[in-house]
Amino acid sequence: MTFTQIIMIITYLMFASAMDGTLYIATALLGICFGVQFSVMLPTVSELFGLKHFGLLSNFMALGNPIGAFLFSGLLAGYIYDNEAAKQHGLNQIGSSLTCLGPNCFRLTFLVLAAVCGVGTILSIVLTKRIKPVYQTLYSGGSFRLPQSTSH
Repeated sequence: MTFTQIIMIITYLMFASAMDGTLYIATALLGICFGVQFSVMLPTVSELFGLKHFGLLSNFMALGNPIGAFLFSGLLAGYIYDNEAAKQHGLNQIGSSLTCLGPNCFRLTFLVLAAVCGVGTILSIVLTKRIKPVYQTLYSGGSFRLPQSTSH
């Protein structure tokens, strides 16, 4: 998870820089990272919290995508786009039907998304450090083994 978060930071910075030829590469990397994140979430939650309340926890995880889309795509990106369009046209009208042109329209949005992924990376590292002793205890004998049988 940490590795994909780091790649997502790089891709968001690629989007923000708007360099020539990076759109397709950044989009592909971002799609792969989202796929990895969603496929790793369920096993991670089941390992960390067990299966007793797994249905409830998986539903909360499913809520993350629409809530994030609303906050970052609907509110943040829309607000920043409207501000940049108003700056380009020299108007103080936010919310009107102005068009924004150029890489500045979403640059701040991608920088905010990179920062959020940075926070996710830090939290992932903290989680790894906190859970490491548990896994060391579980796998101290090499793996889960059947109990040693007496000589039969």
